[in-house]
Amino acid sequence: MKTRFTRTVTGTAVLALGLSLSACGSSDSGGTGASPAGEESGQFHVLVYGDATNKVEKQIVDTFNKTSKVKAVLDTIPGADYQQKLQTIINTDQAPDVFFNWGGGSIAPFVRANLLLPLDDYIAKDPGLKSNFLPSVFNSASVNGKAYGVPMRGTQPVMLFNNKKVLADAGVTPPTTWDELIAAVQKLKAKGVTPIALGGGDQWPTLMWFEYAYDRIAGPELFQKALDGDKQAWAGEDSKKALTMLKQLIDTGAFGDKFDSVKFTDQGSPTLLANGKAGFELMGSWEYATIQDFNLKFAKNDLGYTNFPSIAGGKGDPNNVVGNTNNFYSVLKKTKTPKAVGEFLKLMYSDEFVKASLAIGNLPTTTNTEKFLDAADNPDYLKYQFNLVKQAPSFQLSWDQAYPPSGIEPIHRAVQQFFSGQIDADGFIQAMQALPAA
Repeated sequence: MKTRFTRTVTGTAVLALGLSLSACGSSDSGGTGASPAGEESGQFHVLVYGDATNKVEKQIVDTFNKTSKVKAVLDTIPGADYQQKLQTIINTDQAPDVFFNWGGGSIAPFVRANLLLPLDDYIAKDPGLKSNFLPSVFNSASVNGKAYGVPMRGTQPVMLFNNKKVLADAGVTPPTTWDELIAAVQKLKAKGVTPIALGGGDQWPTLMWFEYAYDRIAGPELFQKALDGDKQAWAGEDSKKALTMLKQLIDTGAFGDKFDSVKFTDQGSPTLLANGKAGFELMGSWEYATIQDFNLKFAKNDLGYTNFPSIAGGKGDPNNVVGNTNNFYSVLKKTKTPKAVGEFLKLMYSDEFVKASLAIGNLPTTTNTEKFLDAADNPDYLKYQFNLVKQAPSFQLSWDQAYPPSGIEPIHRAVQQFFSGQIDADGFIQAMQALPAA
């Protein structure tokens, strides 16, 4: 689960699967590749996930390049292809100097392969690279006690978005309980509206429903046990109950019958919501930026949002959230421009970065963020998001980012097959038990 929305950005180097990154930041000698005299020249490459947020990343690159002799080049990979392409190039001459990731399990294999530069020296020279970020967020990109990522973008809780007009026309209010959600589905169906937009073609949006159902029923402990290697956690009663309730929701027709042909990454599912063809969409907080990019009026006036409903008898706190604590920039060991990269990373806690991120609905996890909320274009949305994260007893990292990259495809396949009826609860449990160790 990620900020995913395929975009191209003017003035950046845009990658598709058939193209390759130029490798000016690579070096076969290992280490930093900097010259003996410490002078750096040329350019370094910053690889990011291609979506609506790239406008901020382009702005920050432009700001850096105004004063730096070494120039940063922003490269994007369309969202749906990012993980696969990164895996393909990360240990080749086409690897970037700096790259976007989700911390946690997403970078652990690269650390084990000795590809990443620990940020200890950077932090020693500029303690602000650590102290200017919320500790719980900064530490989620640490591996074996060492920091390997600097937060960029913002915290990304998953929320239940809605079309206010569609709900009002159907006599529906945003549900606070699972039973209210089921009732809302029935009312929206009666109005001829798809109750819940789902980009099932991307698979990861479907995963969000599992993450919240499991959290509300079992609490965050079940997933943590499974992640720690307890495969039997997937076979317990709470797991089976979550799957039963998800099947109930699917069978009501909540997602329509074409969700596997709809994607988020091509604007399909958010367009259904914005155009009044659907009542709800469960999506990360980047939903605002995505819809703002193609329908600003709807984003500002008629896009509603709430936390995921509670489930009666569940063990999970209804204030818990799931999603991505943040995205991060990590640095390849063999960059030829480590000093310039260090200066670039400092911009991730600058006032300019915070204000630009807030303008598109992203919520940076810097210690200076709160002072800018009132002046933002969308203060209500940002304050809601800020308080949601601040008050959450648990913020569970997306399953496909908590596990190593080798687990992403099996997880996505299992959730897609369960929703489409290709496997039953036992099949899903078996698929999750077969995941590689974290």
